[in-house]
Amino acid sequence: MTLEELILDLEKTTSFVLAIDGMCASGKSTLAAYLQQRLDAHVFHMDDFFLPFHKRTPERLSEPGGNVDYERFLETVLMPLSQKQTVHYQPFDCSIMQLKQNVLDVPYYPRNIIEGSYALRPEFVPYYTHCLVLKIEPELQTKRIKIRNPHQITQFQQIWIPLENKYFQYYRIYEKYLVIKDIHISL
Repeated sequence: MTLEELILDLEKTTSFVLAIDGMCASGKSTLAAYLQQRLDAHVFHMDDFFLPFHKRTPERLSEPGGNVDYERFLETVLMPLSQKQTVHYQPFDCSIMQLKQNVLDVPYYPRNIIEGSYALRPEFVPYYTHCLVLKIEPELQTKRIKIRNPHQITQFQQIWIPLENKYFQYYRIYEKYLVIKDIHISL
């Protein structure tokens, strides 16, 4: 299946939960924004569920995909969506490494996109109707990170990319799901 075939399938569907996982700087957020407009869908970002500082124990971070607060995401987003209920959650703020004070209330909507690294943790997959993984060549990935986060390139290369790669390998993400390489979408 191609990306366009997946999109055409989703356009015919009245209700879906699409997961978009993949490498950092591979275009997940850009694709989600494009699909949000094209498919009239709501987007939930995994970045809003990164692990708060007080939960970042060595044991937790040694877990593949453990640097996302998967328990909170499951409880506050996926379970309510599966029950067609309003979603209530506090987004994570990377600048202060903790949850923001405000609680977002997102009324139930039948078309949803879950976007971000670690979106395909095994606990989440039963809640999805469609899954997609984005890959990017390392050179292009580095170029995009330098543009987007020039002061954090070393942190990405030494911490975040290895953690993602550990997760992709451990859960065999590239083997299990539709993989799209080096997408280029302009909004």
